[in-house]
Amino acid sequence: MRNSETIFAPAKAPLSIAVLVLPQASILTVAATLDPMRSANRHLGRDAFQWRVVSPDGNAVPLTCGLSLPATGPLSAAEGADALIVIAGFRQAEMATRPLIRDLRRLASRFRAVGGIDAGSWVLARAGLLDGHRATVHWEDLEDLAHAHPQIEVAPDRFVISGSRMTAGGAGPATDLMLHLIRARHDAATALQVAGSFITAARDGSEPQQSARTAPLPARADARVTAAIARWEGRLDDPEPMAETARALNLTPRRLEMLFRKELGQPPGAYALNLRLQAARRLVADTAHPLQEVALRTGFTSQSAFSRAFRRRFGLSPSAVRRG
Repeated sequence: MRNSETIFAPAKAPLSIAVLVLPQASILTVAATLDPMRSANRHLGRDAFQWRVVSPDGNAVPLTCGLSLPATGPLSAAEGADALIVIAGFRQAEMATRPLIRDLRRLASRFRAVGGIDAGSWVLARAGLLDGHRATVHWEDLEDLAHAHPQIEVAPDRFVISGSRMTAGGAGPATDLMLHLIRARHDAATALQVAGSFITAARDGSEPQQSARTAPLPARADARVTAAIARWEGRLDDPEPMAETARALNLTPRRLEMLFRKELGQPPGAYALNLRLQAARRLVADTAHPLQEVALRTGFTSQSAFSRAFRRRFGLSPSAVRRG
């Protein structure tokens, strides 16, 4: 086996993948990675894909849902596989210990491909394994990853393949990546059958990830509502006045309000504020950014105004959420 050979090429030989799952990963992301391979084997009638789950210490991995995922051994048990995929979720900075990062650096060259899914991209970045590559991460972390690792070309894509590196933004993009792998190694018909098994459709890697909306829009939402939300999402740190949004969409402020009440049951100002507060809550709970920075990054000119709005929305102060 030559490490220079891409795994994304037609092949009859089985492909072996080791999946390193870190504590506090999502069971949905794990399933989105493993189950497409299982389904492909079923449709192909042979073991075209083989996999093993490993963990940092070789023990079962506690997932965010409270269940534990059995592992076949520690990271060293991944040796011999064609590819290594790292799946991580919450508290990845704590879970990706120095010994684990050191071992990843040491072992990476032994695989034909190395991938990161969800916060697994952070783990690869900390190990220097994405330097000089194009990569993605869960959309909540795109800005922070780009700031922390300027040597990586961070993209908002659903998944990215860059040489021997592959990254995906979360559970849905992980399925897209695996369907792409199945199609590349076998054929489009098999990938279509696998997608049909899960009642889903493969999406191209270059498509943007799910945005920061608080909830999915109706299937036939008015395009002007979608456009307004996209404008607000692009400038959370500098909120746009409703009159300016309406003018940009060739609407009157009253018409914009009527559209939002019809489509989403709330006025546009309330929806826009909720977008900012949801983003703030993620930053408070999942990062160590100072609260004043969180306030500025979500469009609040003072920390006191931010704290009042946050408490009204979530019933707790930002500092209480962070302590919890």
